[in-house]
Amino acid sequence: MLPDKLRYAAKVLYLHMDATEIPIDGELDLHYFQPRDVKDVVGEYIYACREAGIYQIRIVHGKGKGVLRRIVHSLLADHPDVVRFWHESGAGSWGATLAELRK
Repeated sequence: MLPDKLRYAAKVLYLHMDATEIPIDGELDLHYFQPRDVKDVVGEYIYACREAGIYQIRIVHGKGKGVLRRIVHSLLADHPDVVRFWHESGAGSWGATLAELRK
């Protein structure tokens, strides 16, 4: 559960990408985007989350063939605001990645 301040920020702050509004709540589902857009979407989402005071995010990339997962991991590995990232443990562990962001 997000604190009231962050819940408010998530409701008010939106990322606009190709007319798609994404709530800034710490979870980004990439199923709605083309692989060619993932780099921009993830980068903008990280920036928006940090601005909203959200420092742990969950990126849902799905299981599939692992193409989106590899793209996401490559982006996170090179991003200066990402402290670390890991596969979510438990059910669906290969379908989502968690990342800790720099405060």
